[in-house]
Amino acid sequence: MSEKSDRVEGEHADYPEVHASRRPRPDGERTQTLVFLHNGMTGNWSWHRQVEAFGDYRVLTPHLPGYGTRRDEDWNGFDSAADDVAAFIADRVEAGRVHLVGLGLGGLVGLHVLSRHPELIDSAFLSGMPTVAPAAPARTGAAARLRIWGGEWFAKMQAGAFGVLEAAENDDVATATARAVAQDLATVALPDGLDEFEGPVLLAAGAKEPPHIRKGLDSLDGRFEHAQVRIAPGMHHAWNLEEPLLFNAAVRRWAERHEAHPRLADPA
Repeated sequence: MSEKSDRVEGEHADYPEVHASRRPRPDGERTQTLVFLHNGMTGNWSWHRQVEAFGDYRVLTPHLPGYGTRRDEDWNGFDSAADDVAAFIADRVEAGRVHLVGLGLGGLVGLHVLSRHPELIDSAFLSGMPTVAPAAPARTGAAARLRIWGGEWFAKMQAGAFGVLEAAENDDVATATARAVAQDLATVALPDGLDEFEGPVLLAAGAKEPPHIRKGLDSLDGRFEHAQVRIAPGMHHAWNLEEPLLFNAAVRRWAERHEAHPRLADPA
């Protein structure tokens, strides 16, 4: 394991938010920016395999409100989080639009960024968004997890459910934030104006995700002018960690060519 990976697992709450490009682009064009928004069970450290893979990009991995070094802040809903992300981007990107990548909660925040701040975004790759409320059994399970939240053993249990080997202690997010997010997810509603975003959008889900995640893709059908829907075969929710080579290749192909990776399946 590299020194960087040791740091990720040992001090992941302090994982950097800004990662400078480490090499020029192969095509000689100007360096572009990728923004990764983490899911609701981990912090921004969970993108470390993407940071390592996209050395020819400037990469931003912001902590969402209530997570990582911001875990003492309140979670104030999706609109507030989207405005927070937009301000983060505007403060750090002087020219050009960014490519936005979001997973789970980060994907939902990404939808709100597209709705509220489309001028900042060139393309979007969003996966595993819980855009519809889960069925009663799933809600009961989520409530049970909140009651036993925290600790290394809990994180390992979650890692197993996500189909990944990597786990870390749950100091990424306070219990109060987890509960506030869960409450918002129970009554989630899509933002208005998504059809006004003119850039390309890829909407994805892992084939082994809960049914309401797959159903959420249907709720997004027709919401964008230029969107494709794909399923990652054999993947759970956190497939950026479960199968980083495929995830990274899919993100790169979408950002650079606006094409869905051929290993991603058309749900039709």
